[in-house]
Amino acid sequence: MKRKMISAIIWAIILLIALLVFIGLYVDKSAEAQKTYREKYKQSLADATEELDTYFSRKIDYDLHYNMVISDLGSARSFVFLIDDYSERQKAINELHYCFVKYPKQMKTRLEAVNQGLKDIVDNLDKGYDEIREVVDSIEKKGE
Repeated sequence: MKRKMISAIIWAIILLIALLVFIGLYVDKSAEAQKTYREKYKQSLADATEELDTYFSRKIDYDLHYNMVISDLGSARSFVFLIDDYSERQKAINELHYCFVKYPKQMKTRLEAVNQGLKDIVDNLDKGYDEIREVVDSIEKKGE
């Protein structure tokens, strides 16, 4: 009986150690995935600013660059959804993407402000989200 109790205690300790190792591995992989999502989110926003800069420098192919920005913002929306603790930021990016899709005529006059806001976000400045919210708030939602 004593031998069975000692072996049960040893097995319990081994299983506890294994459980702690798996928990540690899970936390590590989760943090690594979050880091990857943040990098891809920033890259998508950087791609959108690059498209806007290309349009500003050439002033041709507006529709092409506009659609590329919509695509890049859609990608950013997907990644920001996966990032923990980004709910307010997610809301700002979702609303911006919605405005690009729903109100292209109004967004055409606000591209420079959007570009500056996205650049500030890529540079890890929180004021970029405020700039994006200002642009979204300036859109006449009942308009075209």
